[in-house]
Amino acid sequence: MCLGIPGQIVAVTDETRMMALAEVSGVRREVNVACVLDRPIGDLVGEWALIHVGFAMALIDADEAAKTLEALRDLGEAQEALEAMEAGQKALEGQS
Repeated sequence: MCLGIPGQIVAVTDETRMMALAEVSGVRREVNVACVLDRPIGDLVGEWALIHVGFAMALIDADEAAKTLEALRDLGEAQEALEAMEAGQKALEGQS
């Protein structure tokens, strides 16, 4: 299973190599946009894309990006809660 993280294309970094700068949850990283390049590369600035291992895999709208980011945050919080519960259980087992 692949996980694409929503990121917004904020700048073109190398038109020849089809590279752009995407902001993913406040972190900016360079991504290849060849898979979504259906127009001049400069027109992608401001668009949202699903980013996977340095590639923009699909363009998505802002609403879908927001919903996906919210779901990922919820999953992260759930994982933290599970880890805290597991740590608590191990601590209880260590006391007995």
